[in-house]
Amino acid sequence: MLSFDQNIASLARHPHMTKLIKRASAEARAFRNREAESVATRQKTLRTGKRAQRDEDLDDAPQIEAPRKPRFAPVTFSEESGVRYLHFGTEWVQGAMRLRKPDHIELEYAQQMMAWLLFLEAPKRIVQLGLGAAALTKFAYRFLKSSNVEAVELNPAVVIAARTMFQLPSDDARLTVHETDAWDFVNDRTNHGTIGALQIDVYDATARGPVLDSVAFYRAVRACLTDAGLVTVNLFGDHPSFVRNMKRMNEAFDGRVVALPEVHDGNRVAIAFSGPALDVPFTTLEARARLIEAELGLPARQWIKGLRESTGQHGGSFSI
Repeated sequence: MLSFDQNIASLARHPHMTKLIKRASAEARAFRNREAESVATRQKTLRTGKRAQRDEDLDDAPQIEAPRKPRFAPVTFSEESGVRYLHFGTEWVQGAMRLRKPDHIELEYAQQMMAWLLFLEAPKRIVQLGLGAAALTKFAYRFLKSSNVEAVELNPAVVIAARTMFQLPSDDARLTVHETDAWDFVNDRTNHGTIGALQIDVYDATARGPVLDSVAFYRAVRACLTDAGLVTVNLFGDHPSFVRNMKRMNEAFDGRVVALPEVHDGNRVAIAFSGPALDVPFTTLEARARLIEAELGLPARQWIKGLRESTGQHGGSFSI
């Protein structure tokens, strides 16, 4: 992995990076110090199972949403076998891009985030909460020409990294990056009822689960959807946060949530449905999947296999 200082040097020529470099360098040192000091505590907590118990105890605790003061981990990069990776100062991968195919989606879980295509034609408005390496944003912008594509990202360094290191185009009539908090975005009433497909991947450097996961958040997400909108959410399957998020999503979406099987590194993508009840023949979904594979190169038939496996619906149709 390239060091933080090496990566910053490669970006230093960007006119907007000077202030971010100074701030991020200090944050990187502070972040590494905090991580070192907390290793022993985290290991002890894992051994005793106290973290799992604490997460379970919080399930029924009242959720208080308040403005969050941003504290950003450093943005770092690595490259291996022709793939560039985004990190937030740790080994956890926050996004990836194959250098020879910058507009394609490299990671399997990120491909699954497009599973809403099985049920929807490209909607007028597609929104990604959490920009990361911009894989989903670039893909939708490049291949779904009838859609306006937006991303919401709080960390300005991530936005600049997406532009300079992951080939995200500049904003135009179809592409907009909002530098704001996802919580504020979904609670902005001007966004309610306007989004056809909403993709959520909001992780911090620790990658222990989404940083926004309350019932109130998921209800606001649902309010943003059009009459027949869908949400996909990247979850961490082998962690107490998975059960917590599924419980809260089901509460917000009246039980209309399904999680695809786990893929690499523990990721599980949940799909939440809004609007009228669905009863779609699997033959229709399979025909749709073949079209997606032919035109977009995404492994859509694997998504159908995952739907059958996760829901136990092995009959003639998928219902939710």
